[in-house]
This record gives sequence, structure tokens and C-alpha cells, in this order.
Amino acid sequence: MQGMSERQYAAHVGLSRGAIQKAKAAERLVLYPDGSINATASDARRAETTDPSKTRKPPDLKLKPVPEAAVAAVGDTLREQGLAVPAVGGGTTFLQAKTANEVLKAQERRIRLQKLKGELIERARALSLVFRLAREERDAWVNWPPRAAALMAADLGVEPAAMQKVLEKHVRAHLDELAEVRPDFR
Repeated sequence: MQGMSERQYAAHVGLSRGAIQKAKAAERLVLYPDGSINATASDARRAETTDPSKTRKPPDLKLKPVPEAAVAAVGDTLREQGLAVPAVGGGTTFLQAKTANEVLKAQERRIRLQKLKGELIERARALSLVFRLAREERDAWVNWPPRAAALMAADLGVEPAAMQKVLEKHVRAHLDELAEVRPDFR
């Protein structure tokens, strides 16, 4: 075979095999004696005989620049899932971005389901609850010295009022230390 087969020529020009068969039947292709297609001569003849208004033009690829934050987010998501992360400056493939998007959607659905099940609560609600519990704990400690002072004074054989003053002093000092602690809620 001297030239290309119909399939090879179809791949060469980016058309279907059926389109090549139609062009062959319309004698718009140059054939060798064995029936194979002379690619160079056929390209020239097709260019002369094809109406430009009826050709498909490749779409203009207007790629939008992708923000670095988005690329970094894709890399972070893939890394969290133990998947391959694109090299820095190497670009993210469509498959990697799509995988990261699907992972994020699955994570979002899991969180939504956990909220519906009552396994997760709103942050403001949790902070309010912790604050209320801490206040109740503080109040319990403030009220403890008057109750415990009499019992401890009897055990130690000291005056109850003096024992209460000492206990209140130490409990308040400790509560003041605890008031300085600021939890990091991230």
C-alpha cells in the first residue's frame, strides 16, 4: 500500500471515516492505483473544492486564568485524601481538579448529614454552652469555701471564720488565674 487507508486519512484530517468515504465517492480525494489515499494531493484538492462556509472551525479556546488560591485548594484537598498532588508550577489537570471538586462535595454532604443527625452543632451554640458551663463551675467554686470551711475547721481544730477567709483567698486567686486563660477556638 503506497498511501493511507480511509481510517488513517480520517485521523490525519480530523474527520470521520464516513466523511472520507463521501469525499472519495465525490472524487475529491486523489487515490493511488491500489486504492490508497495520496494524503498530500488529497489535502490540496480538498482545500480547492471545499466551501469554506461549510467547514467546521475549531472553537476559540478562551481559557480563563485560574487563581492561585483555587490551585492551592485543589492541591490541599488531594493531599488530604492521599492522592497525587500536582508539582508546583506544573499545573493542575482537569481530572485532578474534578477529583478535588468531587471530594469537596462529598465532604460537604457528610457534614450536612452529621448536622441533620445532631452530631455537629453550630459554633456559636457550642461557645455559648461552654461559657454557661464555665460560669456555673466558677459559681460552684465561689460558694464552696463557706460550706467546706466549717467541716475543715472542725477537723483541724481552728476557728471556722479564719478557715473560710483562707479558703476564699486561695479559691479566688485560682479562679483569677483561670480567668486569664483564653482558649483558641479555630
